[in-house]
Formats: sequence, C-alpha cells, structure tokens
Amino acid sequence: MRLKAAFMLLAGLLAATGTSAADKTMIVLDASGSMWGQIGGRSKIEIARETLGTVLKSVPAGTELGLMVYGHREKGSCSDIELAVPPGAGTGEAITAFVSGLNPKGKTPLTQSVEQAADILKYTEDKATVVLVTDGLETCEADPCALASALEGKGVDFTTHVVGFGLTEEEGRQVACLAENTGGKYFQASDATQLVAALTETVAEAPMAKPAEEVAQAEPEPEPVAEFNTEFDSVLAEGGPSLGDNDSVFWRIYKADAGGKSAGAPLESQYKGAFSGNYPPGKYVAVAALQSAIKREAPFEVKDGAVAKPFVNFDAGHVTIHPKRTPQDAEDDANAGVEIAFGDHSTTYYGTAKFYASAGDVKLTGRIGPAIVEETVAVKAGGTIERDLVIGSGVVFNKAVYGEGGPEVDSGSVFFEVVAASKNIDGTRKSIAYTYGTGTKLDVPPGDHVLTAKLGSATGEIPFSVKAGETKDITVNINAGVLAITAPGANFIEILTAAKDIQGKRKSMSYAYGTEWQDTLPPGDYVVAVKYEGDLAPKEATATVKAGERSEVAVQ
Repeated sequence: MRLKAAFMLLAGLLAATGTSAADKTMIVLDASGSMWGQIGGRSKIEIARETLGTVLKSVPAGTELGLMVYGHREKGSCSDIELAVPPGAGTGEAITAFVSGLNPKGKTPLTQSVEQAADILKYTEDKATVVLVTDGLETCEADPCALASALEGKGVDFTTHVVGFGLTEEEGRQVACLAENTGGKYFQASDATQLVAALTETVAEAPMAKPAEEVAQAEPEPEPVAEFNTEFDSVLAEGGPSLGDNDSVFWRIYKADAGGKSAGAPLESQYKGAFSGNYPPGKYVAVAALQSAIKREAPFEVKDGAVAKPFVNFDAGHVTIHPKRTPQDAEDDANAGVEIAFGDHSTTYYGTAKFYASAGDVKLTGRIGPAIVEETVAVKAGGTIERDLVIGSGVVFNKAVYGEGGPEVDSGSVFFEVVAASKNIDGTRKSIAYTYGTGTKLDVPPGDHVLTAKLGSATGEIPFSVKAGETKDITVNINAGVLAITAPGANFIEILTAAKDIQGKRKSMSYAYGTEWQDTLPPGDYVVAVKYEGDLAPKEATATVKAGERSEVAVQ
C-alpha cells in the first residue's frame, strides 16, 4: 500500500502545481536497480508502471508536465540520466508509455537529475516545479542539500517536492533537504497513516482559488451518500473465497461503448479484491488485473433499484520461491535473480519471489552470477506453492600480489577473470566471470576453475575449486614489478624487451605519448626507447625489473 499511496501522492502534488497553464512540472523518476525491490510480493517498478498511468489522468488539463528518468540504461553509470518526455500539455500518455518500458539497472544520480530538470524548466526565468520520486539515496558523490540551496537562490520561483518510499527516517532526512531548501515538501511513505495525512494535505486541502463572489456564498449542504448499487468481487478459483482487501488486485471501471467494449478514460480505480461503488444507470466494463500479470474483464449494467455484481475468476494460484545457494542455507540469497514466465508474461524478482500465476506450468530461471538453474512448477487455481530454488554457486574474493610474499596489489585497475580449468581445442579457456579491483567478489558455479589477474603488461593465474555455498579467498601472484620512466621533452615512450627474437626484433610491451610512462611488467631486462619532436635524435636506456619492486629510469 505504501508505494501505491506514494504515487497517489504524486498525483496530488501534480494537481497542486498545475494551477496555471504557464507552470511547468518535471517528474524525476528513480529507475535504479533498487526499483526491482519488492513490496508485498510486487516489484516497485511494477507498481510504478501501473499506478503512475492511472494517477496521471487526474492531472488538470493545461498542466505542462515532463518526465526525466535515471538509472535505466547502464549499470554503474552516474551519467545515465534521460529527458524521456519534454514538458508540455497532454503528455500523460507519453509518460505512461515510457515508464511501462523501463528496465531498472543502474545507480542513483538524483542530485544531477534534479539539476538537469531545473535547467530544462528554465528555472532562472520561469516558475518551475520538480517532483522527485526516489526509493534510494544519492550514490554519485553529489550533495543534494547544497544543490537545493543553489537552485533556490538562482530560481525565479523554483520548488522541489520529494516523495520517498521504502526509505527509513534517517534516509528520508538525507533527501528531505531538496524539498525543504526550496520551499517544497518531503513526504515519507513509511506507513499508510502518514500517507493518508500527506494526501489530505496536498490534495483535499489544496483547492484552487475561488472567485470572490463564490467565497461570499454559503457552501451548499453535502448531498446524502447513496446506497451502493454495484458490488465488485474476485476469486482465485471457482467457488473459492473472495480476495477481499487483497491489494494485489487492481480494478479500472470504464463506460461501455456501443459494442460493449471499454471506452475512454477510467471512471474509477481501486486496489482491492472486492469493493462497492455507485454509478449512474448504464453499461460498463470492469477490468481487473492481478499483479498486472493476469487480466480479466467483466461487463455489467447498472439498473435502477438493482445491485450489479461484476465478478472475475482469475483462475490462478500463489507462488513463493526461495532462491538459495545450497539446500542447507537458512536465508534466501538477496542477490539471486528469479525469472518467472507463464503465458505471455515474464518478469524477474531479486531475492524471495512472491507472485500470482495462472493455473498451469510456470517456468523458473534462477541466476546467481553465471550460475543458472531452470525448473518448472505446476500451479493449481486457488492453490499455494512454496519451495526452494537451489542455484548452486560459490563466492570468490580476489586478491593479487606482485611477488611471492611480496606486496599486495592495491589497484582498481587489476582485471580478475575466472575461466574454465579445461582448455578449448584452440588453447583458449571459456570465460565464466570477471571484475576489476582488488578485494572484489565474484559469484562462480561449483567446480574446477582458474582465476587470472592482469595489471598492465603482467598476468598471473592460479587454479582453484569451489563448492556450492562455499566462500574462498583466492590470491594470484602476478610475479611483476613496476617500471616508471621520465623523459623530459619526449613525445613518445616505448618499453621493449632487451632480448631479440630470431628475426632480430624486440617485443613491444607498452607505449605512451608524453614525457612520463609507468607499466607493470614481468621480471627481466628491458629497453626504453624515447622519441622527440623536431630534429632531436631518439634515445634509449636500459632497465631491469624485479618482482615486487619499483624501478625508476630517467632518460635525459
């Protein structure tokens, strides 16, 4: 309920900011990898797609609305920010369509995103509002509080509202300054009560200004609430219990056209398995979705003096999958990806997967790094399945040293790769997993492997074995030293082996343009060749590299 209320809050914020056709509002939407996190068995991005499309229909006509998204195209990138929909009137459908295709995967550059949104809205010239919807904190070494103060100082009438969902109070305080420093509001979706209060404040208590003559008139007495003339209900199986207050069911009610199909925008939407409503006499179509994966339609007609009872049977069951590295693991692996597929629907959960599926076979594909397992479960209508999905995988923590007993390699540039122990017919080995940086972690399937490490022109390797659920610290000896060269006035430096091959040629190890160069090299003797611009003659110098030691050569 928290995420749904957060997006309903977004609708209230947009309505509150849309009082003038000249105002412009930019939604900045978090599409980082954490949006695959689950609330009530559903991913946050799934709720965002479904709910945002509905609430945008309540935005006042004439509001110039745009969408900026971050973290949806690249992993680990702080520049993955996209203006998805430029601000303009009538952009609701374009925003909904873009959000429906999002695939969260990256970081959270929320500060830079808000700054770019402000610039696009020309906040130094016009009134501008940014509504940031985030489920995480800044991950790109930027200061949102400082940015907010700068925007407030330069802006004509600039405001940022922040909707945080799934954040702790401490996390909320770290992003609330974006709103507070610009005269906006921060709303923390930590429980339903706080969200109802926030919605009341931003929607029910934020009416548009009335003309003076209307204010002078007495408010009309409210009309008495009519009895409900429509009762909606849904079940998982024929003859099964009502889904009642289950908020995994999303209803949309439409007027029916002459052919009995849904027409126009929804008249109402509800997140409940069963509820009651009041509608004028006429024909309608109720569209019910169970976690947006299973959809049913129920045409109905409202008649005077009768109660219509739209009803849907989803013909589905509930499934809970616990991904584990070994059958003995007490906890589910939060990093495991569990892809589910049935009918034409597929989605991926991370960690424990809780979902509804149509009766029939459901294909499960579990992934931890390169380890993959596939299974099929048979779902019965109204039934419940809970089982483990064992994805055999071990963990390797990588280290490297320059020499036996020598100093450790402390570098983010060292390249670690796990390859197959057996070689292909051409002598190469199949790559299994890789990463950069000393002390990093790799998930690997059980079995015999080789860990390689490469830094500069030096490479080392070590065979190892790992079992499912096992964690190992593996250290690779790259057996190398460092050669540092300075050559004042040079424009090209090259390191070559001192020994020549049978053709009388030296092997080039590495080169660089400029006056300095440094490389990590296997032990041995080398020649440093230096070239200069103009008429200056090339020069050479000799150097010896020892494992675990640094050598410095100056070519004058």
